[in-house]
Amino acid sequence: MFQTFRVLASAVSPVVLLPASAEYFHIFGALMIIIFLRKSGLLEDVQYDTIHTAHHAKSLDQKKNVLLHSSEPNFSVGFCQEMDFCIFETKNKYLLHLSAGFDSGLLLLLAKERSTLEPKKKRDGKSRGEKNRSVTEDKSLISRSRISQQNILPPLIGALKASAEKNAASFHFPGHNRGRAAPSSLTQLIGVRPFIHDLPELPELDNLFSPEGPILDAQMQAAKLFGSSETWFLVGGTTCGIQAAIMATCSPGEQSFSLAIHIYQPYLLWSYLEQYQSTYCLRMIVNGILLAVSLHHRYHSFLSVGKAIKELQMDGKKPAAVFITSPTYHGICSDLSDISQLCHAYGIPVIVDEAHGAHLGFHPQMPHSALKQGADLVVQSTHKVLCSLTQSSMLHMSGSIVDRERICRCLQTLQSTSPSYLLLASLDAARAQLGENPGTVFNKALELASEATTIIKTIPGISVLDLSSFNEFPAIDPLRLTLGFWSLGLSGYEADDILDRDHGVISELVGTQSITFAINLGTCREHTQRLVSGLKKLSMSFLHSKTTEMRVESREHAPFNDICISLNPRDAFFANKRSVSIKESLGKVCGELICPYPPGIPVIIPGEVITEKALNYLLDVRKKGAVITGASDSHLSSIVICDV
Repeated sequence: MFQTFRVLASAVSPVVLLPASAEYFHIFGALMIIIFLRKSGLLEDVQYDTIHTAHHAKSLDQKKNVLLHSSEPNFSVGFCQEMDFCIFETKNKYLLHLSAGFDSGLLLLLAKERSTLEPKKKRDGKSRGEKNRSVTEDKSLISRSRISQQNILPPLIGALKASAEKNAASFHFPGHNRGRAAPSSLTQLIGVRPFIHDLPELPELDNLFSPEGPILDAQMQAAKLFGSSETWFLVGGTTCGIQAAIMATCSPGEQSFSLAIHIYQPYLLWSYLEQYQSTYCLRMIVNGILLAVSLHHRYHSFLSVGKAIKELQMDGKKPAAVFITSPTYHGICSDLSDISQLCHAYGIPVIVDEAHGAHLGFHPQMPHSALKQGADLVVQSTHKVLCSLTQSSMLHMSGSIVDRERICRCLQTLQSTSPSYLLLASLDAARAQLGENPGTVFNKALELASEATTIIKTIPGISVLDLSSFNEFPAIDPLRLTLGFWSLGLSGYEADDILDRDHGVISELVGTQSITFAINLGTCREHTQRLVSGLKKLSMSFLHSKTTEMRVESREHAPFNDICISLNPRDAFFANKRSVSIKESLGKVCGELICPYPPGIPVIIPGEVITEKALNYLLDVRKKGAVITGASDSHLSSIVICDV
């Protein structure tokens, strides 16, 4: 068996072949192989890369799920139902993956790519397999980081790893006790390792609200990479960061106004609850996409911000902050540089919701980041285009207008007192991943996006959203691809259903007449080719359909210019309310926030007079498949109004 392993050691994935019968026996047999290889020095300095899947075992029944522990220190085997791999964990945390291919009669033991499988004394050399290894063009762009010979890890990753490896008698939270009592239904899905590293605020792991150790180091390295004076890690998503930014810059009753292409629910709800006053944004539709733009101008611009500031000055007021969302969900960027200079001339801080732009500025073909353009507070969803875990974000500060101590106090008020160290560590890991090759890491993703866009523009009946549709704006994210289907007589929801059902293509955002696709570091050519193929078949099926011309609707460009605010949104939020039929609601004061989701841009907000145009739009998008959020009746047979 050992000789078999040595013969295959130069392959990308070394393999040990075992019969499929008597599964338990051979799991133990595989365990013994690993122990032997480790003691012989053959598992030293193993470095890992992308997983290569063998067989997918779905024939396991509930009785064959096992979790084994050997007498070797910190050595365990997880064997899970309907999983490709079992995880073998050695003291040095080297991973091997077990795939049970019972249908083919083989039990395969796979290792990820490594730098060497030579004995310890030859650890500095490279194997022939590594020197000759070729990487196919279509591999996923997931970063293939190599940990150095000194095993240098990002600060928070290293601290979490060391803490989890302790042979501790644990009498602390969480209740699964380092995975010992982890729910079997979840370990079957993700294994036990996430539970092992799901630790509380132990002394060696630092404190999120008063960092002095690995969290502080991780945040300082993030600040250096992104170009901020200070960076805070967020476990409550970008919503939490936006709320903290508003609290830190605006006192209740002060005038803060929003000039965003998209205004999302978290900002509006928080402004209601905290008594922040805001100038309002009207809504308009361009190419089937609902946008929110400045009330003072049809398009969001440097001039509209200046005009708003002067109008407030005439009323004896000064805005506490300017809040801008850039880029939007569709990748549309605002001219933040001129706006920041203008606001700073008045001593006004600029807050940017850059949830969709954590990657901006890391390639010459990308728009500049908000920090680069002079924004004071920037909140980024690191988990969107970058690679941290969902719900993890960062808040960056630049300049001296904003009080950092106030930011710290606001974050301590808003963030959980039991932060997830898996989320925090994922932020540190995403920063390290990006920092390895910050100028080139997006090369392949941009190449795939450009290739796909070029081909899609030639497909009849498919419209591509680009700067020609928004020539008032300086840039658009090249990794965000928004397509329109109105010329095919299809709504975005209908086109999305077909792409998903027939081609396995899953989009990021679906609208009434468009779909948005997000291209990222994990996108591969096979997937972009599948997207292009699906779009071509859509075009062939519907372009010359007899019903196409009947179903194509005019694309509305006129804004919702009949907006009337009757009550302060906060007063409307807390006012007495009653539910009336949708017909009866016309002309009444809305008592709830109503918006199609995604992306969560309100069509009617509390305190606003309900208009026929807004109602028609809501009914139309619901008919096409949109989910209506915020309304007590998602079917829109009734609406809650203020009883005034």
